[in-house]
Amino acid sequence: MKKYLYLLLIGFVILSCNTYKNTNLNKDERLETVKQNDTVSIANDDLEYQIIIIEPGFNFWLVSQARAEGYYSQSFLENRNIIYVTEWNNRVLQPQQYNPSLYEMQIDYQRGIDYGYEVNYKLYNYFIYFQIKYKQRLGPFTPRI
Repeated sequence: MKKYLYLLLIGFVILSCNTYKNTNLNKDERLETVKQNDTVSIANDDLEYQIIIIEPGFNFWLVSQARAEGYYSQSFLENRNIIYVTEWNNRVLQPQQYNPSLYEMQIDYQRGIDYGYEVNYKLYNYFIYFQIKYKQRLGPFTPRI
């Protein structure tokens, strides 16, 4: 009887260890998928507004390092985005002074339009990611997570 109990206990320990390893593999696989999927689409269907960000590493950074959705208020995000978009658009118009491969297209973001929380959240975090990655400063604030 004790022999069966020990075998049962050993089997339970082995199954427990195996399950734990599979959980880590699933998490690693999810992170790898996020790394490979470098296209982030931001859309507000009500306004027919969409931003597509194709930036290697941004999606992984957004999932792994950015503050969670809901951390910032929408008004905070809107105010920062206005500052960042204004500076971004100024740099697009000055390709002799700023690297045109970094600042390729203007962003049509206007004060007073409610783009929704998700659009503001992802746009703000893209600006933070961009500033950290390329060592740029788009406003008076030090970019930080």
